[in-house]
Amino acid sequence: MNTTEFRKRGKEMIDYVADYIETIEQRSVYPDVQPGYLRSLIPEEVPVEPEMYEDVVKDIERVIMPGVTHWHSPFFYAYFPTASSFPAMLADMLCGAIGCIGFSWAASPACTELETVMLDWLGKMINLPENFLAGTTGCGGGVIQGTASEATLMSLLAARSRIVRWIQADNPDRTESEIFSKLVAYSSDQAHSSVERAGLIGGVTMKKVPTDEKFSVQGEALKKMVERDRRAGLIPFYFCATLGTTASCAFDNIIELGPLCNAAKMWMHIDAAYAGSAFICPEFRPLLNGVEFADSFNFNAHKWLLVNFDCSVMWVKERADIIGAFKMDPLYLKHDHQESGYTRKIHMVPCQLSGKFVLRFAVCARTTELHHVRESWAHITDLASELLQELPH
Repeated sequence: MNTTEFRKRGKEMIDYVADYIETIEQRSVYPDVQPGYLRSLIPEEVPVEPEMYEDVVKDIERVIMPGVTHWHSPFFYAYFPTASSFPAMLADMLCGAIGCIGFSWAASPACTELETVMLDWLGKMINLPENFLAGTTGCGGGVIQGTASEATLMSLLAARSRIVRWIQADNPDRTESEIFSKLVAYSSDQAHSSVERAGLIGGVTMKKVPTDEKFSVQGEALKKMVERDRRAGLIPFYFCATLGTTASCAFDNIIELGPLCNAAKMWMHIDAAYAGSAFICPEFRPLLNGVEFADSFNFNAHKWLLVNFDCSVMWVKERADIIGAFKMDPLYLKHDHQESGYTRKIHMVPCQLSGKFVLRFAVCARTTELHHVRESWAHITDLASELLQELPH
């Protein structure tokens, strides 16, 4: 597909999407199919010969749509809202076209910096405490995760790393594995299953705190469990509070729970995946009171805020706790602005092989042709010659 056909097919796809949204009410919200329905509708092997684009598009209605649950149907009342909007769809097109992978500042500066600034904007919209914002000198900050499940896991692993660091600072002889065996985390018995799963992945015991008649965790219930576990020689280190449980939208009493966690030196993470977007409304913001005691906070912007999946936003008070838990510095990821330039004719990254410094010349783009390679190699040769001349003989 060349750019001329892309322009044509792109307009056709936008028309298809617009028609789908306008007529979605006419479709059955839940598909009338059985498991395995799709296999008989497509070839068993990858086609050897290409198909016409028109035939591929016909398969959307013939193969895909019969098995789609239409989450944006006005008759969809299951699970939770999933956001979408025409501006977000257009933004997805642009993101797909740019196609950068923002795993570090150097990988694409705009990717990192826009994320940081937008999360500060959103944090201010819900009136997060200042120490959760990156600003220009802050210690906290926000980062986009794929899901709230990921955010919970990230916070738990960061908390685990922090408590190990604290204990070993006072008791250098205690091994990581010994400490892990004593760690215990807590969550509401109404918490999402992903919280329990985070404990499994993190290799720590996750205990469920009983809730009251309103399905809310109160401070006294957690306090009793923490004290009992300390007497048993365990190390309480993490509590995941929920604001807006999946089953009933219940709210844990973080105004009581926060000071308790702070006093016990336990990391408190707030999972507001479902209800968090509502805190933008001033009348609902009091439900977030107590967030000032938390170490991390998360909600899913892709539920209510017209942003396509996946956009789960997470803030931490001390980003060093997250960076320290996951920081890896292979040579090919190092750059001059580790935590956040200049113009280059070409872009490469180095690596080390058996102790030797190596420049990786990897052809990555489909648009790269032989003349690009020759021009780039000539540039590398010139720079290498200049560098060698500057070295002492």
